[in-house]
Amino acid sequence: MRNDARCEALATAFGAPRSEAPVHWLDPAPFLRGTAWLDGDRPVRADPDDLERLPWDIAERAALPIGVRIEFRAAPGTRAVELRYRAAVPGPDDPLRALRHCFALWQGTRLVGETCAPPAPEAVVKLALPPCGGVFTVHLPEGQAPVPLALRAVGGGLSPAPVRPRWLVHGDSITEGWWSTRPAHSWPATAGRLLGLDPVNLGYAGGARGELPLAEHLARLRGDVITLAFGTNCWSRVPATADWLYATVRAFVGLVRRGHPSTPLLILSPVLRPEAEHTRNALGATLTELRRAMERAGRDLASEGDPHLHVLPGGPLLGPEHLADGLHPNDAGHARLAGAVADALRGVLRPDG
Repeated sequence: MRNDARCEALATAFGAPRSEAPVHWLDPAPFLRGTAWLDGDRPVRADPDDLERLPWDIAERAALPIGVRIEFRAAPGTRAVELRYRAAVPGPDDPLRALRHCFALWQGTRLVGETCAPPAPEAVVKLALPPCGGVFTVHLPEGQAPVPLALRAVGGGLSPAPVRPRWLVHGDSITEGWWSTRPAHSWPATAGRLLGLDPVNLGYAGGARGELPLAEHLARLRGDVITLAFGTNCWSRVPATADWLYATVRAFVGLVRRGHPSTPLLILSPVLRPEAEHTRNALGATLTELRRAMERAGRDLASEGDPHLHVLPGGPLLGPEHLADGLHPNDAGHARLAGAVADALRGVLRPDG
């Protein structure tokens, strides 16, 4: 029997309705993944009650739903899922106007398909599903900050996907996924699929300079594993010395540990940035020196009594061929970085995590 025929038979056995008529709309909240906070119905990536302590650029980036997903289980025979959403409509001078506004449907580590729909004050996108059902993830487009309003099944039924261990990933534009061709190709999204985790992307382009209020935000969030991946913006955007970064990493981790005293925590030091490796910043530090300071801070903390803290040196992980612009990884670089982080986390995750 052909696979499609087997799926149709399975759908019949499970009693899935053959009608294409959609059922009632469902509240999206139980289906949301990768969500740190909600500001009303809008997923945001910084505590909306504590924005006044953050630099304006981080508060601005935190309004984008980077890494936010819809995850559901579809009954066999479910033909499609419809997602009602609202999104900002770009003006004629918006630099993001040319970006395609596409919703990507994944099943496990496999891309099932993409459906593009225009950003609008309110619209519905329909994503066709394979007939066998199963657990699916919808990666949202990010540029116009779409907000899921409701979802429903066509020809079957939906339920929230099983909850997975929650992975808090703090970092800069590299963590945010810059230069990956799709949101699902960023290294946190890819590593999350490899490990079966729910990544919460707390990467802020231009930020992640050791801002201590963000450490307190992390301390207040529920998380089963944490990764801190910052430092490259401490070379040029807001220049730092090696001694400053060493002390800041220790302070940052100390604040995170107030809420997560024994949660597995991985420090990922900056990846390759050729222009910065041996060039001194305004305070006289090279990125190589900053990287070593960050790694030394993590190792010192571990040796001083934090057995759940681990360090992954970022310098050797990428080559120049993995960089799209001399700083941000291309898709191959994101995949390579995801594999390295996944390998590191496999060794530190608790057996019940």
